[in-house]
Amino acid sequence: MKSTSLLGKLYLIPTTLGESDPMDVLPQTIKRSIDFIDHYIVENEKTARKSIKAVSPEKKQSELILFTLNKRTENSEHLNFIKPLLEGKNVGLMSEAGCPGVADPGAAIVKLAHEKGIQVVPLVGPSSILLAMMASGMNGQSFTFNGYLPIDKDEKKSALKHFEKLSQDKNQSQIFIETPYRNNKLVEDILQILNPATHLCIATDITLPTEFIKTMRISDWKKIKVDLHNRPTIFIIHKM
Repeated sequence: MKSTSLLGKLYLIPTTLGESDPMDVLPQTIKRSIDFIDHYIVENEKTARKSIKAVSPEKKQSELILFTLNKRTENSEHLNFIKPLLEGKNVGLMSEAGCPGVADPGAAIVKLAHEKGIQVVPLVGPSSILLAMMASGMNGQSFTFNGYLPIDKDEKKSALKHFEKLSQDKNQSQIFIETPYRNNKLVEDILQILNPATHLCIATDITLPTEFIKTMRISDWKKIKVDLHNRPTIFIIHKM
């Protein structure tokens, strides 16, 4: 293994959660890092270039070298992505939205970096999961992020009931997400399946001008109508 002094550093660079001014939600450390990093591992090259330009307009796009990492990327390509790090160059890992490595394919690159003795540098930025948890009023001492719910109707129902029971048995808030265009259907399912006394937090468009975060019992949610279609949303449930 090479001496760590001869290796580059992997910088985990958060991005905004939507169309908002980067300087409203990102600290100056993000700009300073982008200013000196030319190699990036990203989910989508077009949006990554747009994010970099928004943070550092003076950065020359022609100098950027971008590797695309998404669900279609073969594991065999990962070693090629970190080759610049092994050659002593710093590399930035960027998520499509929010923090890389959290509910994000970039975790595989972080794991590989640790295996190769590469220093990993996480930078401060918005995480929709943590921001939603902070604002929910639920149990911040014990919570679980469960990712996406099953698509199958019966499996989804079982998962929701399972999470509800876990929340009660362990006093543990249960967090999950859905593909944005299926959000409204998920809300319908939640209201039909869960106990009326169970608390539900809906946190959508976090950090954006249209941000909406509210926690109520299922029985109270049934009295109002919310439109979450194609809006990035975090759902949290807790049965007391």
